[in-house]
Amino acid sequence: MVLTEIESNMQKSVEASQRNFNTIRTGRANTSLLDRLTVEYYGADTPLKALATISTPDSQTISIQPFDISTLALIEKAISISDLGFTPNNDGKIIRINIPPLTEERRLELVKQAKAEAEQCKISIRNVRQKANDEVKKLGKDGLSEDMVKDAESEVQKITDSFI
Repeated sequence: MVLTEIESNMQKSVEASQRNFNTIRTGRANTSLLDRLTVEYYGADTPLKALATISTPDSQTISIQPFDISTLALIEKAISISDLGFTPNNDGKIIRINIPPLTEERRLELVKQAKAEAEQCKISIRNVRQKANDEVKKLGKDGLSEDMVKDAESEVQKITDSFI
């Protein structure tokens, strides 16, 4: 495994974690809260972004305007059954979601969720490191000198430390 490939895989882990951090619900309206939401549309799970325009008219409201009015009920149902905990308000053309202010209990839950997500990122980076070290050791058995193996392992560890 080449060092640039290792860095690339670790960067992908960090980017995935950043996307997951964006979907953590805070007390402020953010369109990325709905990024993972899919709607069953003509028998296929379709991302909400493909079916509607999502905006935040103010800091406490998310507005969803479907491209096709017939999908309004489907979108509303998908939001209701999701694990986001939102109650959509449908006025016949637009769905509005009011984001309630956070309670102390909810803040503590968000902290736990963020810590768990950060730990998942670290685990995936360590998995990339483990895979790279295994390949280096395999090369050592195939004839690579012991010094080169140690140097490669230390370089992999430096890259891992920079990403963690």
